[in-house]
Amino acid sequence: MIQDIGSYAFDNAYRPLEARPEDYVLAYGRGQAVVRLDGGTGELELPRLRDWGFSAPDLAPRYLFSIDDRRFFMAERDPRPRGSEELPEGFRLEPVNQFRFLRPRCLAFAGITGYQLRNWYHSNRYCGHCGSELGHVATSRELACPACGNVLYPKICPAVIVGITNGDELVMTKYAGRAYNHYALVAGFVEVGETLEQCVAREVREEVGLRVKNVRYYRSQPWPFTDTLLAGFFCDVDGDPTIHVDHDELQLGGWVRRADVPLDPADDSSLTNEMIALFARGGEPRA
Repeated sequence: MIQDIGSYAFDNAYRPLEARPEDYVLAYGRGQAVVRLDGGTGELELPRLRDWGFSAPDLAPRYLFSIDDRRFFMAERDPRPRGSEELPEGFRLEPVNQFRFLRPRCLAFAGITGYQLRNWYHSNRYCGHCGSELGHVATSRELACPACGNVLYPKICPAVIVGITNGDELVMTKYAGRAYNHYALVAGFVEVGETLEQCVAREVREEVGLRVKNVRYYRSQPWPFTDTLLAGFFCDVDGDPTIHVDHDELQLGGWVRRADVPLDPADDSSLTNEMIALFARGGEPRA
């Protein structure tokens, strides 16, 4: 999955550090990231401070996190002249969704996690309580209002991914109204006042009209593309297995036999695809 970076250690503790020439300084546009892709191998490279050709004060790098001894910063200031498309030599803007497929995985994970933090910083410049400009806290991640004391932490939205089973069958879906047209599972965001398990039951009932039992946790995943923390569950249909699709949410939903489950080997980044592949192999957790 996107966060599985092998033996590398991801450390997201905030530190008030200054960027060095060899440190990564990430920059983004709307839905895009500044990257370089090796022409021969297609391997990903992210810009370092020395690549930009500007001094640290020109970029105003803000420390994000580290992976082993690699330190990652975000450029809080765009040093390019207004309207200029100039980027460091060999770098270009690419859609952030490409991080799902790029290698090395440690840099792809850094790139999309940096984008999540960048969006949070850019969306929280002013206090939602009193309207004053928010300030950085010197030694930690949160933002604080100097006028009223309101404190904001990075946005993380809990959601569930649900593998609904009936013996050797799995409910598979496709989302409605989205560019992503691959097979998926029932999924949804946790609402105020409900547990993860209650969310599983509600989302299944709303999207495909089923009742479920034997809800069992599988594993979780940070999904920076949507500021989400995903929790994966398997469960069994309870009673009538007839599916009633909510077409506002899904373009289709139906039972698929284990031997016929469509797999997407090109996408090993998501919890959804891991759960689908796990069911196809007969390895899902049992009640």
